[in-house]
Amino acid sequence: MSLPAHHLELLSPARTADIGREAVLHGADAVYIGGPGFGARHNAGNPMTEIAELCSFAHRFGVRIFVTLNTILSDAELEPARRLAWECHDAGVDALIVQDMGLLELDLPPIQLHASTQCDIRTPEKARFLGDVGFSQVVLARELGLEQIRSIRGAVPADTVLEFFIHGALCVAYSGQCFISHAHSGRSANRGDCSQDCRMPYTVTDAKGAVIAYEQHVLSMKDNNQTANLAALVDAGIRSFKIEGRYKDAAYVKNITAHYRRELDAILESRPELARASSGHSRYRFIPAPDKTFNRGTTDYFVTGRKPDIGAFESPKFVGQPIGAVTRVHTDGFELESSDPALVLTNGDGLNYRYKREPIGIQANVVKPTGQPGHWHITPNEPMKELPGLSAGISVNRNSDHHWELALNRPSAERRIDVDLHLAESPDGFTLALADESGYRITASLAHAHTPARDAERAETAVKEHLARLGGTLFAPRTISIAWSRPWFIPASALNALRREAVATLEAARLGGWQRPVRKTGIQPVPTYPELNLSYLSNVYNHAARAFYARHGVQAIAPAYEAHEETGEVSLMITRHCVRFSFNLCPKQAKGIKGVQGQVRADPLYLHHGPDRYTLRFDCKPCEMHVVGRIKKPVLNSPPPSSVPLTAPLQFHRRRPD
Repeated sequence: MSLPAHHLELLSPARTADIGREAVLHGADAVYIGGPGFGARHNAGNPMTEIAELCSFAHRFGVRIFVTLNTILSDAELEPARRLAWECHDAGVDALIVQDMGLLELDLPPIQLHASTQCDIRTPEKARFLGDVGFSQVVLARELGLEQIRSIRGAVPADTVLEFFIHGALCVAYSGQCFISHAHSGRSANRGDCSQDCRMPYTVTDAKGAVIAYEQHVLSMKDNNQTANLAALVDAGIRSFKIEGRYKDAAYVKNITAHYRRELDAILESRPELARASSGHSRYRFIPAPDKTFNRGTTDYFVTGRKPDIGAFESPKFVGQPIGAVTRVHTDGFELESSDPALVLTNGDGLNYRYKREPIGIQANVVKPTGQPGHWHITPNEPMKELPGLSAGISVNRNSDHHWELALNRPSAERRIDVDLHLAESPDGFTLALADESGYRITASLAHAHTPARDAERAETAVKEHLARLGGTLFAPRTISIAWSRPWFIPASALNALRREAVATLEAARLGGWQRPVRKTGIQPVPTYPELNLSYLSNVYNHAARAFYARHGVQAIAPAYEAHEETGEVSLMITRHCVRFSFNLCPKQAKGIKGVQGQVRADPLYLHHGPDRYTLRFDCKPCEMHVVGRIKKPVLNSPPPSSVPLTAPLQFHRRRPD
């Protein structure tokens, strides 16, 4: 069974199983994590024993665990990947997130499959096909707008869940359509080893050599933040709301998960026809604040239309929030006037300012108020002579709130499931019935003599106090009721033992009642893929993937870029971000402007980074930019990548053999 259509799922990342536990405690309905191999984050793998423990912990709250098995695979890797899929199933994992269609040709366990964002899902036809061949959940391209999402929702089967990224770092290219890292260094983004060339500084020139941008990070995007669009995304058909960040630390996961938990809960509060996808309620010991966690500035990207300010061109680093400006510089420090008189600075805060276009970091050693409201004297850890350009009038940001971060570094949330407790007398003693918010019900019994209480009024209060002591458990008391013919005396030790037995029984019932979602069956007859011919852009890297597409009607299948058969200039990156648009050089921007219309053309531009040069070509009909280049000779002359040596070279056929 897929996620019910009225459930909203908050899906959080986990670099490690410990971070996964924190995601659960801070409100995640599902967690995605890398296994021991074949995940699209090369250095974010985890042993299966730890994933199994995370599954047991999460399932008590009804939280699902997904494992990323979303790289493209060489022939030699198919069998290890198949074995890993079975290990995930045996460990209790609820779904596999995959990119390589070759996996669907293997003997996989009966585990749910989710189509990774690496599948580049941006059309109704492709989303429909993936739903028809057996994917329960599909991760849509980050570049889609609300109308495109609605179109996809209207096209896919009802049992196919739409998942969408709502927060975190943005790849400038369509996911699965970026090969620049492999072309440059042999590190394949499709195999989880991206070198992040998009975060490099580039100089942009036109055909005549005129410089349009000098040493700017023109391919670096701001970070995704869909806080303002959550309700609209719900209406468009999104049901799984995904946070990016399998490389991020625990503080990031805690903060961002807590933030979106609150936002989605507010939607659920106002819309009773919707429900959350797991049990329990989180309580926090800090105030969630997305702006205080690493980001490059924020954007809602293309969800509400194209905007000119989606890029983080000046720096891919986290500069933080503006807090004020320097008013005076001393030999041992400087004075700062806050832009917000209510702002409090503390020892250990991380500050920075910009000098010659680069951020200069400052660690605040001692921070003292000057006595004038909003004014502070800051003594940095660094000698003042090592802080170039720091002078009166310089704007200062804070990218590390030391006091706030201390709260996140401690236990910062607890998650409890509401439970109703009902104590009643029985012929031979007492029973305690527990009913939790998910509908699980159990009863525990206590054999004990009915002894009248000496203090009738105090007896009921004492019983309720002892029954309410659920602090070390999964549960929080919602209601406590007592049904007896008269107040009886029950020793505290007996009540505590009864409560503990009832809680243990309810926990076991919850865990035993967890039903893992089952693998979806593809439709018959097998659906036809929406394209007849596949180029290197389809990432076919093994014979099983080739067989999959051939079985679904594809007639010509080129090998993946990583196969090293594309030796000339090709599109190394396809992106909806447009450098021309960002620098006001787009022909569509000039449309209707007198004296300008017709003068601006979408001619190629060029990117330069050291000795490397790439061509920017512009396809204005779909409003896309292509970064064009060729694979470097040392990469071309090296074997195609595989974690397992190939026993024989893979043979590709441009057309189906007779």
